Amino acid sequence: MKEQPEKTLKIKEFLKQVPLFTDLEDEEIDLIYQVSRIVHYPPDTLILSEDEPGNRLYVILTGRVKIALWGEEGQEIILSVLKQGEFFGEMSLLDEEPRSANVVTLEDTETISIQRKDFTAQMKKHPGILLKVARELCRRLRNADKKIGDLAFLQVYGRVAQLLMQLASSQGIVTKYGILIPNMPTHREIAANLGSSREAVSRVLSDMKKRGQISTSGRQLILHEKLMDTLD
Repeated sequence: MKEQPEKTLKIKEFLKQVPLFTDLEDEEIDLIYQVSRIVHYPPDTLILSEDEPGNRLYVILTGRVKIALWGEEGQEIILSVLKQGEFFGEMSLLDEEPRSANVVTLEDTETISIQRKDFTAQMKKHPGILLKVARELCRRLRNADKKIGDLAFLQVYGRVAQLLMQLASSQGIVTKYGILIPNMPTHREIAANLGSSREAVSRVLSDMKKRGQISTSGRQLILHEKLMDTLD
């Protein structure tokens, strides 16, 4: 990679500060630099696509990117946002499988990319690099698990809310406090009706109570305006 001397020095100093490479000697930083490629991407540029072959690791020199999954109907799940000094593309280097997500720039971004053979050569010489990659993978997996759990909760939340509205429509009694459902199904019955778990339904109803959207007494439940407003 040929750059101006000032920029070359700046990039090498930057590489020394990247957590992934802090254990490398100056000579090894030089080698990483020599086999690297710097690419500039404008905002909203797709750098990597899910399912495409992967043979490079990317380190963010400047800017930010989002790691995202896209549904068949165009919906987007952002798994993480990465900034200067962070890296992506490591999974395909380790398991030689296709890319697992899409990477899109959020602003003007420059990356340093390193081919698989050069990166794995450094990992063999410095096992600490592999440990750092493993730690980062674990961190991202935990974040992804939380997002998936939150999405699952929201789906159950919406189905429970719709069921409550159906019950209010079929047997509800209008009171000054809200719509009274005099004979609520049990949490287990609601779960069976929705194809969910009793624990998930209980969590949703508890959350609704904390938000002041419903109140309960025995088998009676009152829907307050707060819940109905969220469904408008």
